Amino acid sequence: YDYQSNKKLFYVSILTSPTTGGVTASFGMLGDIIIAEPNAYIAFAGKRVIEQTLNTTVPEGSQAAEYLFQKGLFDLIVPRNLLKSVLSELFQFHAFVPLNQNETEH
Repeated sequence: YDYQSNKKLFYVSILTSPTTGGVTASFGMLGDIIIAEPNAYIAFAGKRVIEQTLNTTVPEGSQAAEYLFQKGLFDLIVPRNLLKSVLSELFQFHAFVPLNQNETEH
């Protein structure tokens, strides 16, 4: 992550269903922009594991993309058929407003 940050590279994470475990705990949530698919199951641990470990009930739907989006974990929820155009717009915007000052000097 330091390399990406130091070079001011543009990093877009796309979370599909399921996104779990180490992906969620690491690079999946580090994007400058984080996109999830509708109804994607996104969690660090499964519902049963959480319930057995913490001896508590996990609310239904609490590991769904829409719920997590409402809690501020993602920037966008984009259906797969629109993903190409949304990514194109994001990358065009990044080229217009580069994160790396060296790009503007060339």
